Amino acid sequence: MKLATYEYQGKTSVGVVLDDAIVRVESAPDMLTLIEQGVAGMHAARESIPLHQVKLLAPIPRPRKNIFALGRNYAEHAKESAAARGEKVGPPVVFTKAPTTVNAPFGEIVVDPTLSVQVDWEVELAVIIGKRARKVSQSDALSYVFGYTVLNDVTARDLQNRTSQFFVGKSIDGYCPMGPWIVTADEIPNPQNLNLKCSVNGVLKQEGNTNDMIYTVAFVIEDLSRMMTLEPGDIITTGTPAGVGFARKPPEFLKPGDVLESQVEKIGTMRNPIIAA
Repeated sequence: MKLATYEYQGKTSVGVVLDDAIVRVESAPDMLTLIEQGVAGMHAARESIPLHQVKLLAPIPRPRKNIFALGRNYAEHAKESAAARGEKVGPPVVFTKAPTTVNAPFGEIVVDPTLSVQVDWEVELAVIIGKRARKVSQSDALSYVFGYTVLNDVTARDLQNRTSQFFVGKSIDGYCPMGPWIVTADEIPNPQNLNLKCSVNGVLKQEGNTNDMIYTVAFVIEDLSRMMTLEPGDIITTGTPAGVGFARKPPEFLKPGDVLESQVEKIGTMRNPIIAA
């Protein structure tokens, strides 16, 4: 099932995407409520709206807390990052992105040269937690997943490298497009075999598969839940494959006029125009 947050005739709603139409969910006013309630008791309206008539928003436009994120979690990306920095390959790292980074799947990403001139792309598979998780095992971890979506961990590399912490360079407003919808977990029983692609202006920059993850989705849920309670609606983004801009020779970065496309198999594609501040 595909579940989206959308705007239609000035009203924001949650809906079920059926081919080229969307049907409003009457039993939940927003996605966070729907996740908490679960889809079992979901009630949808009878009439549908053509998908091209609505504006798709991020599935969770305003998360309750920071987005959990994995860095250097794909083996090939870990290698390219280390080589670009002249370092040894290190283990994956966990950081967060502020809730205000969330952007729509077709929303504009603003590049402000007074903040950063090294804005980079990172296509990722994002996990949406469906129920309270505390000290869960890897064998049970996927049963706590509500669904999956596409996310791009847009990063200001010059700000990221300014300190030893990733947070500032990862948390500029709008630097986390997400969507175009959530695909429920029953449709993706194995999140470790999904193809990912990222293109800029139609030119392929990243292509990988989630089987290259060092820490699997199940491992990450187990590991985080050992230390903290994961709650319905929490978002975990799981790292990016090789092909990021800063590791290219010469380095490449997003600029106004570019169009960033992010795709994950079985979920969908986002298209985000890059504009000047």
